Amino acid sequence: MVQIIQGKEVTLVDLVEKFNLQRSQDKQFFREWQDNLPELSEADKQTLIEVKAEYLHLSQYTILEPVVKMVVLSPLLRLAGFYNPPFYIASEREVEISSEDEETIIRGRIDILVFQPPFWVLVIEAKRAEYSLVPAIPQALAYMLTNLTSERPAFGFVTNGSEFRFIKLVQAQTPQYALSDLFALDSRDDIDNVVKILKRLAQLVSQR
Repeated sequence: MVQIIQGKEVTLVDLVEKFNLQRSQDKQFFREWQDNLPELSEADKQTLIEVKAEYLHLSQYTILEPVVKMVVLSPLLRLAGFYNPPFYIASEREVEISSEDEETIIRGRIDILVFQPPFWVLVIEAKRAEYSLVPAIPQALAYMLTNLTSERPAFGFVTNGSEFRFIKLVQAQTPQYALSDLFALDSRDDIDNVVKILKRLAQLVSQR
């Protein structure tokens, strides 16, 4: 009998056992979040100060996923240039992936997908503020696995508004992934670094 797993319920164990996903131990595997990051303009920095202040104000009450997208994600994607050519944005993109033996199917919806036709650039999962990013990581990875027909690496970005983490996944005989450090909104320079990394990913994709 075919087992159907909803994307929001998938675990890393599911991905390892059913899709042979492995975490890379190579320190050079995911350098994109560390190397050659661009500088931010003074206007960028001012926008991020405002984003941080607005989020901290609104977070006195429960912040749901749509508010995280509106208050935090939207300005970050704009600063990174993802609203301009050659990029496009899709929301609630339905995806499905089957295990090699076709006994397991994962179905779900990508919160936000940044793409440069015909390639995916960034899979984004946004969670409500009080949620941990830990369960968001396998969910994002499952959706990224549906894009493994591409020879390009796939990148993911998970956030709950106050924390941020990047993911890289590459196609190989055994698909491999790695994670960036965890960034926090209330750390002094972390939000600046998040935008620098987003800008860097945009640069890399545009150069291909």
